[in-house]
Amino acid sequence: MRRLRILTWHVHGSYLHYLTQIDHDFYLPVKPGKPEGYGGRLAGFPWGENVRDLPAEEVRQLEFDCILFQSRKNYLQDQYEILSASQQHLPRLYLEHDPPQEHPTNTKHIVDDRNVLLIHVTHFNQLMWDSGRSPTRVIDHGVIAPTDVQYTGEIAKGLVVANGLQKRGRRLGADIFDRVRQFVPLDLVGMGAESFGGLGEVPHAQLPQFSARYRFFFHPVRYTSLGLAVCEAMMVGLPIVSLATTELVTVVENGISGYIDTDLDRLIEQMRSLIADPALANRLSVGAKQQAQKRFNIQRFTHDWNEAFLSVVHRSLSVA
Repeated sequence: MRRLRILTWHVHGSYLHYLTQIDHDFYLPVKPGKPEGYGGRLAGFPWGENVRDLPAEEVRQLEFDCILFQSRKNYLQDQYEILSASQQHLPRLYLEHDPPQEHPTNTKHIVDDRNVLLIHVTHFNQLMWDSGRSPTRVIDHGVIAPTDVQYTGEIAKGLVVANGLQKRGRRLGADIFDRVRQFVPLDLVGMGAESFGGLGEVPHAQLPQFSARYRFFFHPVRYTSLGLAVCEAMMVGLPIVSLATTELVTVVENGISGYIDTDLDRLIEQMRSLIADPALANRLSVGAKQQAQKRFNIQRFTHDWNEAFLSVVHRSLSVA
């Protein structure tokens, strides 16, 4: 199997870290000051030797096998600024991290091209986007299972992990978090958490050990993609309590790996039950970890991505 040279941008640090576990070489364009998309190998992740920073002005001088877009800016602006004319016609993939936000069902994706493979991270996202003529594929999340972390649930609280929750408002459930914490003890971590009464940011590498001590993981989000933080928490063994929205209805089973509902009062009752009954939390912990190991294992994830990359490269070669 030929090793590919892939150009992409740094858009979502955690996802990029897991994606680069695949046995190909990734090149990340960087610019002075690290503006959006050009941060390269940002601190906080154990990047492998197959991930390389590349000054943006040197991109045109290198040869790549394919281009992976990860944002509207990448596709509508960045490619025309840093890629040569011939590079713009290389095999191309677009990784869509989110569901449509303009309108949940009637939004056309910016990519409408038979020659660009559009990757959705959940079946819910694929269902909601109007992907036009673009071929699509779903690749479920994959996360690395920590080998030295065990769930204890010793802290009788729920944990919420979200960056900039207060500023991101109703879509991310800032109001829901604020309401629920009046009835249930919750700790919030992530960028900007202190401004919302939280604990602050926890480095990604330390998050599994930090999370494993909490009784359960609460995900207050109304409408977004499946959060990697949920997958990571399940892989550690935290029971998940969440709104029954988007892809989460296929991930969390009531009474098996946690609780989902659209009734906040019922969710609050379930959280109180978990705080009062560590044995119940331990039982749900087993279910959460088993589901994560089955669905979000890194081997399946890298296999799926490998097939996606090779499919666009081989298709391009056969057409040529």
